[in-house]
Amino acid sequence: MGLQFVQVNFKARDDATLGRFWAEALGWGVSSEGPGVTNVEPVGFVWPDPVAVCVDVVTVPDPETVQYRVHLDLATTSEAHQAELVARLQELGATPADVGQGDVPWTVLADPEGNVFCVLEPREIYRDTGPIAAVVVDCADPRAMARFWGEAMNWTLHEVTDDHARLRSAEGVGPYLEFLRTHDVKTVWNRVHLDLLPYRGDDQAAEVARLQSLGATLADVGQGDVPWIVLADPEGNEFCVLRRPA
Repeated sequence: MGLQFVQVNFKARDDATLGRFWAEALGWGVSSEGPGVTNVEPVGFVWPDPVAVCVDVVTVPDPETVQYRVHLDLATTSEAHQAELVARLQELGATPADVGQGDVPWTVLADPEGNVFCVLEPREIYRDTGPIAAVVVDCADPRAMARFWGEAMNWTLHEVTDDHARLRSAEGVGPYLEFLRTHDVKTVWNRVHLDLLPYRGDDQAAEVARLQSLGATLADVGQGDVPWIVLADPEGNEFCVLRRPA
């Protein structure tokens, strides 16, 4: 059946502080499942629901030894909204970032721990995604990544070229998952990654085996004995397959 994309996981020095930033940025609330973990999700949200991909912020000893190959694009409804959002985010602690974007209509910022993200100009395609327009992954081959992730999650492919691919949940709700061609080579583990959840009635181990048949490999990022399973996609980007709560 495929897996449900439930959250984007941020590694952080201080999960509570970074979690509060993202909650304010998105207009969402915060909760915690335990020490060192801050959950950011819409107020009143019943997890999991494809209408939103949540944000999980986890404290780790040294988050600076990792790469920034996954980022969020935030949606806006007008040029005025974009300007207001950028100003508010900077008041919350975001800073302008230069990733070589040049003269573009979107604004590139970094959150208080240096995670880069974009505040997009208004685009019709993102009018109904909620505050997160897209989760964007840098890669070498967007076509191959779209095939893998489309099968992994049973998401619908909306656009694909040699340079860019865009998928969305089969229900047509929530943010897009996009792959952007880059020439950077992945050398260490990602600071931001995707968390997937088996649907009710599906087995975690069986889903992991299915992903491996699609080209995923087991990955060790020092996770130790945990209830989730860490894999890497065909380009080496880590992601987790969670265990459904009882």
